[in-house]
Amino acid sequence: MRRLFKASRDKLFDPIYDFCYKTDSFFNESCPLFSGVVSVNTTDQPKWALTRRAFLQVSLVGTLLLSGRLVGPQPVQARELPEGRLTLVNVWTNERLDVTYRDEAGNYDLTALDDVNCLLRCHYTGEVGAIDVRVLEHVNLVQRKLGSQQEIHVISGFRSPEYNAMLVRTDRHVAKNSLHMQGQAIDLLIPGVPTTKLRQAALELQYGGVGSYKRSSYVHLDSGPFRHW
Repeated sequence: MRRLFKASRDKLFDPIYDFCYKTDSFFNESCPLFSGVVSVNTTDQPKWALTRRAFLQVSLVGTLLLSGRLVGPQPVQARELPEGRLTLVNVWTNERLDVTYRDEAGNYDLTALDDVNCLLRCHYTGEVGAIDVRVLEHVNLVQRKLGSQQEIHVISGFRSPEYNAMLVRTDRHVAKNSLHMQGQAIDLLIPGVPTTKLRQAALELQYGGVGSYKRSSYVHLDSGPFRHW
């Protein structure tokens, strides 16, 4: 199931929407956001999706990879990134996705990213959010650090504000302004890999946020600045 964001939610929680809105970039194909974009199939695509996708492609692939760096929470040399392929399992729906989201040239597959967004939707409301590609790269880097090719079991990807608010009331560890609501965080486990080992691999990378909790079998990764708890 896929649903477009409501405008009010986009303005509150989506920084890319906010940027486009404030700079009057919507539907403006002469906007710098569109310059240098690898051809995108616009057939039957909502203009809002294209604007956001163009921004993603220019900012994370075009402009940044021209300088040889993928700018995440910590800059990473583009040539140092592992193969852009992951196998993800949504533990709530038991859906499985073997996806190649980035090619060897560093271009992101927009259709593949849509599939990732759908898989990592909020299981409570069914709402689909845009997952930050830096989160995917964080997961990929950790997996390579571990030398693992196992499936990634996802406990939480995108969260709707409604679901996050419910969790805040029942779990003191959940942040009111969780990065999950912006598609910038993922809670995961890798079968056969101890949580302590998974966490340590992420800490050694110092790429983004890393969190774990006592008696929890998962690790939190996000695309914010490096910090840990």
